[in-house]
This record gives sequence, structure tokens and C-alpha cells, in this order.
Amino acid sequence: MKAVSGILFVCAAMIGTLARSAETKTDDWPCYGHDAGGMRYSPLTQINRENVFQLKVAWTFHTDDISDGKRGRKRSGFETTPILVDGTLYLTTPFNRVIALDPETGTQRWAYDPKIEPKWDYGDGLINRGAATWANPLPQQPGKAITGSRRRIFETTLDARLIALDAATGEPCLDFGKGGQVSLREVARFMPGRYHMTSPPAVIDDLVVVGSAIDDNARADMPSGVVRAFDVRSGKLRWEWEPLVVPERGLIQASPSKSWRTGAGNAWSIMTVDTERHLIFIPTGSPSPDYYGGLRPGDNKWANSVVALRAQTGELAWGFQLVHHDLWDYDTAASPLLATIEHEGRKVPVVIAGNKTGFLYVLDRETGLPVFPVEERAVPQTDVPGEVTSPTQPFPLAPPPLVPQQFSTNDIWTLNPVERAVCLKEVAFLRNEGIFTPPTLQGTLVIPGNVGGMNWSGYAFDPVRSLLLVNVNNLAAKVRLIPRAAFEAHRDSDEHGEYAGQAGTPYAMFRRFLQAPSNLPYSPPPWGTLTAVDLVAGKIRWRVPLGSMKGFGGGNAEIPRGSVSLGGPIVTAGGLVFIAGTIDPFIRAFDIETGNEIWKAQLPASGAATPMTYISSAEGKQFLVIAAGGHPKVSEEAQSDALIAFALP
Repeated sequence: MKAVSGILFVCAAMIGTLARSAETKTDDWPCYGHDAGGMRYSPLTQINRENVFQLKVAWTFHTDDISDGKRGRKRSGFETTPILVDGTLYLTTPFNRVIALDPETGTQRWAYDPKIEPKWDYGDGLINRGAATWANPLPQQPGKAITGSRRRIFETTLDARLIALDAATGEPCLDFGKGGQVSLREVARFMPGRYHMTSPPAVIDDLVVVGSAIDDNARADMPSGVVRAFDVRSGKLRWEWEPLVVPERGLIQASPSKSWRTGAGNAWSIMTVDTERHLIFIPTGSPSPDYYGGLRPGDNKWANSVVALRAQTGELAWGFQLVHHDLWDYDTAASPLLATIEHEGRKVPVVIAGNKTGFLYVLDRETGLPVFPVEERAVPQTDVPGEVTSPTQPFPLAPPPLVPQQFSTNDIWTLNPVERAVCLKEVAFLRNEGIFTPPTLQGTLVIPGNVGGMNWSGYAFDPVRSLLLVNVNNLAAKVRLIPRAAFEAHRDSDEHGEYAGQAGTPYAMFRRFLQAPSNLPYSPPPWGTLTAVDLVAGKIRWRVPLGSMKGFGGGNAEIPRGSVSLGGPIVTAGGLVFIAGTIDPFIRAFDIETGNEIWKAQLPASGAATPMTYISSAEGKQFLVIAAGGHPKVSEEAQSDALIAFALP
């Protein structure tokens, strides 16, 4: 047996060597999603299904940027996905430092510290998901130097700044804005901390485009969710687009009537671009506040949507709303993904849009019309005074929902009968009519809950197999509206969960996930899955549990597989799906054909980020890189500051 194992090992090593020699060119990772359209697909095959079991840690880089949530600061999470261009790896830290590394050794080349305000009340915690880049396309002319740096690195900060750095030195580009930065605080109803930036900007047509993250439930009139484009060279504002429109006046929400008050509808997740069509695709979140919309009647377009804007003007080319008059925090959190699929005998450029409902929409890229049919269906209506729910919501007929959207008492999962009795009692008092059951005064069972379905983790697309790889969460939640006069008494009660004021409305808000006394979810497991969707047939090819919640909430007995995850997948031509993101601290590889888990490696903390991969120029070696810092809102988890690179021996 030992001899056979040795032969297999030698064969696998030879396969890796042959693959490495066949790949003589480098492959960068120049955008958050590898390409500008966000497919997260790498053409590399050096690491493949035959040799992935040999992956070992090649290097580890520590940022030293961690906050445990004490001393007046929010807790940090390490959610960055680095980019690789011109032989340098660029990453961002929870404190918005930008760091340049040697991609083969992990050695630091430079670091830039914008010195953010660390004690502002950032609702998302101290996080940043990455940077963007732009290179001057003008050729060098004899005797003339190109003005400014040849390549720039752009970052948006938690304290609302857009910063341009020289990619070679890390110094601010002094010809951009004022000393290398532009203030993003010039927005209607700016609130320090509650208006911040967590995702990388998008770059198209010599413009850098930014959205914003806005706290959800503090009040009705939160800051504007405006999307803005700035000149990449000068930092001058070129255009701005407001997602929300006052229905009776046709005016942007920046100056609404007193009877129509809201904000947000903002683009807090990752934007993608189509450079050929000169379009930028914006995913928008919910209007404020999440759970009461009596002061924002109508569909609230273009919140909870994917919209296509013309890059040069900011003009709306088309929009598709995934949720009308959102009352559930059902953001379009997943980044729009641009791909080409075969449909009814022809190649169709599409935008793939998913959200926290677990629905997946496939839209024609040029028109925004559904490629697979979508029908408006009647949904449960509100009984809350002052609220007017949308009579219908859009249901795609294909692909099918990726998570359960109904919950019955038969679905309750617990460790023992005593816990089950407690959970049965809680569910009995909740209004429960499936997805889109509106919030109520007595309490509503919301399924999926506010982490999805699909969240900012997004998805990856294999263009060879036309497979979309998606990690989803399966957690139901309890939501209750609390009359303003009773809010303080409820907040001081023994019921643990999240309370928010929703100031300016008649109702405050309470929400919590359905959790048993053990703290484990009592939604039916698996609580997280990895799913492969066939986008030609519009069907699910396979679905497997992802990770484990074992140990969550303390020492528990053996529990079913499947973990909540935040941090998405990537796909390689080597037939592999790489993903971390789970509560347990592992990065994993799955066989794209079968969904079988074929490799995993333990991390110092959960990898709440999307990995990336590249081939370095000097050694021709493929690396797999993941940020392992722990989830910023799971206080039980270990934290780390480690960026870890794996490679074959």
C-alpha cells in the first residue's frame, strides 16, 4: 500500500509539473471579481482536481490591523479580496490601510494609512472588501513624460473619502482631488459613521464610480443613496445618480415632500461594468428604514434593484426591481455578474442578479428584460396601521429558489425535545405565510431572514460549463414592529435580539434569527449550502452542505453539516470551486462536476472574504490567496489579521 501511495504521489507531482510548464504566461486578478464583469473565473489549471490535495501554505502576511470591539471601536473583520496587477498584490485592511505585497513571497513593498476616524459608529463594523485600479492608456511619447502616475490604486474609506494612490510608491496622487483624495461627505443628510464605504469602487471609461453603505434602521430619513462618478485623473465630479424618486412629483429623494420620507436605496455592494457597451451595473439595497414603509409609499424604485447606467452620463439605461416596497431588508447584496449563455439556440449576453430572497434573475444585458420568465404574484398584505404593502412581487419561473421560502412547525430542528417545546411556543405566536409575509405588531416569521439567501458573497460563473456557483444561507428570522410609546419597555425586556429606533416613524423594530436555547438555529438544516445552477437549463445541477456550525454557541453534540457563510466562491479551469466564508475556519475546494469536497485547509480564523488566484511571473507558480480575519459580527469567533497564500510544493 505504501508503494502504491508513493507512485500516486509521484504521478500527481508530475501532472502538476507538466501543467506548470504549459502555463508560461502570467494571469493577473485585476478586479474584485477577476474580470470587470465579475465572473470570478480563472483560466488557470496548474492547481486542479488531481493535485489540489497537495496545496500547502506558501506564505502568510499579517496586517496588524485588528479591533476586538472594545476601547470605543467597532469589531473588525478582514473581508478584502486582493487584486494583482503589474506584478504586485494590493490589499486593504479593516482600518482602510492599503498595502502592496510581493505576490511570490508576501513581502511588503509599501503601505499607505489614510488614518480614518476609528471610533465612529460604523454600522457594518471595521471592514473593507478591496481596492480598484486604473492605468493610463496613453502611450509614452518620445521626450514627453505622462503627467501623473501611470497606474493608480483607488480606495473608498469608512469615513467617506475616495483616495487615489500611485501604484508604484503608495504615495497619494497629488493631482487627484485635494492632495490625492476627494471627500464623499457632500451628500444629503450625511451622518458620520452611518454613511460609509465598504466595497471597492468601479472603474470604467476613465471614471471611478462609488456607492455607499448606510445603516439600515436608525431612522426614516437616512442619507441619500446617491451613486457618483469622478474623473480618474482630476477627481472632479462628472455625474451623480439618485436611486429613489418621489412618486407623486418625479423628484429625487434629496428634497422630498414632508409626507414622503426615506433615504438609502444605496449601492453598498460590488458594482460591475461592461466596457464594450459602456454600462455600469449597480446593485441597490433597501430604502430606509427596512421594516416600516408607511412614509415611502409605492414601489420605491430604484431601491432593491439592479440598474444599468450609461458610463459617460449616469443616465439610466434600464432597471429591474427585485423587490417592490421592501419591508424585509432584502437588499440586492450580490454583485451583478455579466456572462454570455446559450438560450433558445442563441448566445445571449446576460446580467445575473440575485438577492436575499434566494431568487435568481437572469436578465438580458442590453434591455434588462428577463431571459427566463418572471411573473408578478399576489403576496400577503399588511395589517399594520399606516403601512401599504405591494400587492405583488416578482417570482422567476426559472431557476428555482435556492433556499426554502416556507417554514412549518414540522421543519423545526433542535438538539432535544425540551428545546423543541420552546421553539414551538415561539413559532405559534408569529404570523407565518411564507416569503413576503409583512412585519406585524405581534411578530412575523421571515424566511429567508436578513442574511439571505444570497448576500454580498455573490457567485462565480464557469463559462465552459455554463454553471453558476452560489453559496446561500438558510436562516429564518423573527421580526416585530413596536409602537413608539412601548419601545423603551420592550428594549429593557429579557428578549435578546437587535432593537432599532426607526426614528421618524410610528414604530421601532425588533429582530432576531430563530435560535434555540443552545443558540443554534432551529431552521431546518443545512443552514448553508453551495449550489451549482445550470444556466442553460435553468435548473439546479447539484447542491451540497457547506462547512459546519459545530461549536457555535458553545460545545454542542454532533450537528448536521452546513454553515452560514459570508464570503463567496471562485471557479478555475482546473475544475475547482474554492470558497471559505463559513463559521468554521476552513477554506475548501469542491469538484465542479460533482460538488464533492476534495480539499480543505484550516485557517487561523474564519475566511469571511472571497479568495483569488494568480500565477506569479518569476516562478510561474499558481497561488490561492484568502484573507482570514473572522466575521466582524460574530463575537464568539477567533480573530486574525492573516492573508494566507497556498501553492503546490
